[in-house]
Amino acid sequence: MSSANEGAPAETAAADQAAPQQATHIEVHVIETRDEYLQAVEAIAAGTGPIAIDAERASGYRYSQRAYLIQIFRRGAGTFLFDPPAIGAFSELNDVIAGEEWILHAASQDLTCLREVGLDPTRLFDTELAARLAGLPRVGLGAVVEDLLGIHLAKEHSAADWSTRPLPQSWLVYAALDVELLVDLREELAKVLERDGKTGIADEEFSSVLTRDFVIVRQEPWRRLSGVHAIRGGRNLAIARELWQSRDAYAREIDTAPGRLVPDSALVAAARMPPESKRDLAGLKEFTGRASRSQIDRWWNAIQAGMASDDLPVLRVASDVLPPPRVWSDKNPDADKRLKTARARITEVATEMSIPVENMLTPELLRRVAWNPPASADQASIAGALTELGARGWQIDATSQVIADAFVEASQTPEQSPEAES
Repeated sequence: MSSANEGAPAETAAADQAAPQQATHIEVHVIETRDEYLQAVEAIAAGTGPIAIDAERASGYRYSQRAYLIQIFRRGAGTFLFDPPAIGAFSELNDVIAGEEWILHAASQDLTCLREVGLDPTRLFDTELAARLAGLPRVGLGAVVEDLLGIHLAKEHSAADWSTRPLPQSWLVYAALDVELLVDLREELAKVLERDGKTGIADEEFSSVLTRDFVIVRQEPWRRLSGVHAIRGGRNLAIARELWQSRDAYAREIDTAPGRLVPDSALVAAARMPPESKRDLAGLKEFTGRASRSQIDRWWNAIQAGMASDDLPVLRVASDVLPPPRVWSDKNPDADKRLKTARARITEVATEMSIPVENMLTPELLRRVAWNPPASADQASIAGALTELGARGWQIDATSQVIADAFVEASQTPEQSPEAES
């Protein structure tokens, strides 16, 4: 039923005590039937402690971001690898484990596909996020496992096509090891966080991850075409839109990553200089991709639809996206001074706390406050602005006064600066 690897690796020695060892594993079995699945649920329920969980998708190969393999390890139960397309819904399993702590590495990458099959945690320990907060120099799973547990994890299958059936045994071993070490890893990271007084910070961050919806819905997703900025004119943009929508519909229909059919660069090339006939389109050397010729009618119909459309896209779309910081000195010099001064001060705080600056405060939040600061840029006003933007409590406590002081400093003329007075 499962790999029944009751004795999951328990090595918790520091990496400096011995050279990393290559993890080994017994043969792994994938659970593909409802009967086996329900037996596994019973076994997992009988286990003890937190739930280590991971999911493998087929990003870059399939259109969907669904899970094609879900791995679970629990002490006293063992390791279980599930085939989600074959099993369907996981509501019975969720009923058993929803109230337990779940351990994931980079949970933001897997929560969406887990939720799609009915697995939704209420308590979380994210080992990747914990490693960041702990100030570890490398936060990939393999690196953290090697640093803290002294075990080498081969990561050669991380970008594999997990929709492949049957899955090779070497891939399954890779997948099993990804969860079997998470409980030990969680314990080691918790010790580091406790030692450094960061347990409360980590708890806030984990809770924040659980409340987020990681599905991004865009009003005009076709504008995300790589190179679309090079297309001039509403008619050409209409062609790009129709090509993108046609490719997206076909990719969804056959569950294939759109870029594997026809790359963005090919769609942009056809939209920039629209061919006058299907023959011209087929002869366009920039129009590449494995479906570029086999689906030539589809693409030609899209071009014709764009040529005939009365609904021409506007060239520029109103957006609340801020300009890139590199142009702030020209567009908004005062905001540029505020941003640079505050960023330098927050970097100092992040260094003192051994937390990456991007985790200390999301760069986008700092940019927004610097671009459009509250009328009274004191600590309370900055804290209120950060709260509205979604900063966590610990981030606000650590940075709001620093930002307020930086904004005051940035607004001073050379004659008003403390250096000048001294």
